[in-house]
Amino acid sequence: MKKFLPFLFLAFVSLFIFSCDNDDNVVGDGDTYSKVRDATGTFTSADSYTLSMDLNISNTDVVLVYRRVNNLWQSIPKTYYLDNVTAPNTGRELDYSFDFNTQEVNIRTSANFNQASMSSAEANQYLNNQTFRIVLVPASAAKGTNTVDTSDYNAVIKYYGLNDSNVSVTKAN
Repeated sequence: MKKFLPFLFLAFVSLFIFSCDNDDNVVGDGDTYSKVRDATGTFTSADSYTLSMDLNISNTDVVLVYRRVNNLWQSIPKTYYLDNVTAPNTGRELDYSFDFNTQEVNIRTSANFNQASMSSAEANQYLNNQTFRIVLVPASAAKGTNTVDTSDYNAVIKYYGLNDSNVSVTKAN
């Protein structure tokens, strides 16, 4: 029996040695590398209030888009409710949304009013010289709702280990 106990102990310890590996913190699907890119531009009626940015996107990527608001990144889609100074409570809504395919990302504004009628202050705040941050992440990890809150830019950057200190900027349209 004394000779049997060391073998039993060795078998028990080896079970833990072989069942542990360090690959648990790999985020991704193996062929997608997370990327961060900025796009700047002005929404105009000539471009149907759409900013287009050429970008090579794998079909296994998920695209997340954030709009710069002061010093923060705000997830889009997003709806703003605007007051009309001359006619309060008019229910004016301005929406930011985006779509993408394997070659480009399109960011657009739409409204339940004529965007050309915006005051210059509103146009400066919502249409002119807007900056968006586009983040490409692997689809497999982004699907799970318990993995990362994709509406929180800082959580996404931390989760995917992205360096956002020197992001390349592309002029949209």
